[in-house]
Amino acid sequence: MKKGEQLPLHSLSIKEGETSPPKRYNSGSLILTMENAGQFIEDEELRAQIKGSGIGTSATRAEILKKLVTIEYLALNKKTQTITPTLMGEMIYDVVSDSIRPLLNPALTASWEKGLTGVAEGTITSGEYMDKLDDFVRRRTNIVKQLHNQSILYQQFDAIAGFYQKKETAPAVKKAGTAKKRTEKKENAEG
Repeated sequence: MKKGEQLPLHSLSIKEGETSPPKRYNSGSLILTMENAGQFIEDEELRAQIKGSGIGTSATRAEILKKLVTIEYLALNKKTQTITPTLMGEMIYDVVSDSIRPLLNPALTASWEKGLTGVAEGTITSGEYMDKLDDFVRRRTNIVKQLHNQSILYQQFDAIAGFYQKKETAPAVKKAGTAKKRTEKKENAEG
């Protein structure tokens, strides 16, 4: 077969089906994904920066995962080791996604690692690195302060809350409901 060559068509058929979602992470596959986070980075220089190191260190990845389970952002099925987000975990993800999206991108970790490498190699000073980091945090904090996106976040919470069992949502719903009432009172007082 050569490029541009036409092939005869004998028949066509439509096959109906459904795609299946990707398999859930288990503790081992999630730790491996953290280690190989560079595969999700498009910029080759940044990808190379965290190749072989990824997110966290080999000593801290399991502890990061354990902490996320302990604070109930993730649920770990002890039998299958399958990891699923909790309602609170999804809420945190939505807040970060809608407010400071770069925190969800491993390229940010890679750029910070690149800066630290520059400090270690003497191409920039620690003061220059900290100034850049401080500027990033200050700019992002100011952006978040100006978003006024609470109503969108409440809508997202309401949309996902129905997918969780009552026993799990009860404490989160109470907390979110109380926060919503305080926000509404504050907005009414200001308006």
